[in-house]
Amino acid sequence: MKIGILGCTGAVGQQMMLCLQERNLPIEELRLFASERSVGKTYEFNGKVIAVENMAQKNFDGLDYILGALEADLSKEISKDVVAAGAIYIDNSSAFRMDENVPLVVPEVNREDCFKHQGIIANPNCSTIITMVALNGINRCSTIDKVIASTYQAVSGAGVKGMQELNMQIRELGHGKVVIPEIFDHQIAYNCIPKIGGYDENGFTSEEMKMQNEGRKILHNDQLKVNCTCVRVPVMRSHSISITCLTKEEVSIEEIKKSLLEAKGVVLQNEPTPLEVSNQDLVYVGRLRKDLVFENGISLWCVGDQIRKGAATNAIQIIEELEKGA
Repeated sequence: MKIGILGCTGAVGQQMMLCLQERNLPIEELRLFASERSVGKTYEFNGKVIAVENMAQKNFDGLDYILGALEADLSKEISKDVVAAGAIYIDNSSAFRMDENVPLVVPEVNREDCFKHQGIIANPNCSTIITMVALNGINRCSTIDKVIASTYQAVSGAGVKGMQELNMQIRELGHGKVVIPEIFDHQIAYNCIPKIGGYDENGFTSEEMKMQNEGRKILHNDQLKVNCTCVRVPVMRSHSISITCLTKEEVSIEEIKKSLLEAKGVVLQNEPTPLEVSNQDLVYVGRLRKDLVFENGISLWCVGDQIRKGAATNAIQIIEELEKGA
């Protein structure tokens, strides 16, 4: 197969390259695309040196799949040229997630939706992917009606610059300097920021509403209600989510554990942490217990690598599913 990566120089684009090598796909050709300032930069892939091409020239002929790691506006603009070239576009931005004609896919949860595409498949939000993988085993026992969640999102969610800002602030504070936030609204070192995205009329942020809106589409459940609070924390990599979910019928912890042990992409571990879960592709689920407030409520904690399973790996898994066929 022949694959292209749009936005190859960013954190997600770079991770896409690494994951493609790790997963040993039968890649005949890899082409890398970025903005004009990165043209000519080279990367090694499977023993070959590949030069970055100018994305603005939109020369995508002959490619089977193109992975998008771009901002939403640019992704929407360039997608038409990708589809016109005959490639399947797997987009990591928010551009197409809520488009009714574009499948939104987490392979472990709704693999069958891969095959309903019209040239474009959307990758969900990073926290949504991790949460849906964790909840899938429970949802198979009994339909989940409601979710109350708090996310603890690493600075990697803001890209390379977010990671650099945390490192820089820690160094500066260690030397007694006053830090001036640039990427985040407040100092992130030794702090938590209860806001990711812009606010809507109800006081929720755009990041918080993604879990409900995208979760409904992934689970094929228009009645799903999610109350989410998203928090940026001074963790370098991997997002954690504290979840209480309410099921239609009562389900025992034993049933849920059995289902989670059988679920794809899940590891059961009592106290998973971002540090130990980073740099791999599984979602770790722990602190599983009956909720003390809500009838049919189940509480849990889950952690996953935001750059890998929350972005790059999920997109590559979609290619793998398409290659397997319906």
